Amino acid sequence: MTNTTSTSWIANDRDRAWSTPDQDDAALSFHRSLPGYEPTALIALPELASELGVAAVFAKDESTRLGLPAFKALGASWAVHRALEASNAGPDAEAVTATDGNHGRAVARFAREAGRSARIFVPAGGIHPSAVAAIRGEGAEVIELEANYDQTVAAAADYAASGRGVLVQDTAWDGYEEVPGWIVDGYSTLFREIDAQLGEVGHRSPDLICVPTGVGSLLQAALAYYRRAGQADSTAVVSVESDAAACMGPSLLASHPVTVETGQTIMSGLNCGTPSPLAWPLIRGGLDAAVSVSDSAAVDAAHRLADLGVAAGPCGAASLAGVREALIGADADARRRHLDIDAGSVIVLTVTEGTDANPLPEG
Repeated sequence: MTNTTSTSWIANDRDRAWSTPDQDDAALSFHRSLPGYEPTALIALPELASELGVAAVFAKDESTRLGLPAFKALGASWAVHRALEASNAGPDAEAVTATDGNHGRAVARFAREAGRSARIFVPAGGIHPSAVAAIRGEGAEVIELEANYDQTVAAAADYAASGRGVLVQDTAWDGYEEVPGWIVDGYSTLFREIDAQLGEVGHRSPDLICVPTGVGSLLQAALAYYRRAGQADSTAVVSVESDAAACMGPSLLASHPVTVETGQTIMSGLNCGTPSPLAWPLIRGGLDAAVSVSDSAAVDAAHRLADLGVAAGPCGAASLAGVREALIGADADARRRHLDIDAGSVIVLTVTEGTDANPLPEG
């Protein structure tokens, strides 16, 4: 059952006993084997803790992940490795994907490191020109389409299905679940690192983690990790979306995945109008609340993080905008009770990208 007090906040009254299967550490072991791997920084932000009325706030800064400016490197590296290994395609087959941001660059990077070419489909005008240039900088062929994100995904899938490439897409649909599952498994490294890093400074798992959300793959990874048997009720998980593409809240209200018409947003990596069907069972069963935020709120949050030494792009800063909406916005007392947040709580902001991945607008 869900309840709501506004369109920007949808609470999910989940079954507190619901849990996910335990996970192995294959993806983490793979990442540790990669040249240049190290855990990204978990940065204490006491000023934000004071502002939010909690014991501690940390930013998990993904702006330097495996030499790329976003968390997408974790899922793409593991999925490219697994997909090329499992594929019967010839050695000249391309790695193919659609992207609205950092996933495409990451696929291109790890395809190149595996000795493969890459073909990346993007919605024309849907991502920052610097992001398109960065994808080309990895040696990939970029195909710009006059289409929205979902249509661009379909075009990439059609191209790969013609036998010319291996699809490495982070969106799942009926009959295409294995590769998106590997991408989610790759993202689990991020949350394993968080708990290990919190343990080093005397904290347990976070009481609340905010996850910027597009189709929901990173959110799925968070829920798979924090809803494990024995841990299922220790961490509140909140999704944060752009209000131009907020599909998680409507889906919770409808009790099934809902597609919404997307608009324009500077949070290009969140501009996705349909939840991943692979993620949906975990979202329905394990998410505590869905929050949506405006571009202006994301920009304001990015500037606040910059003041504190964290260079976050709009999508990464959405985590702070979301926690502000949840904890100091309208009906904050009721929302805090729903999330079980008090003065002793520890919050982690998943800062999914740096400004190199998606620059802030000037001015």
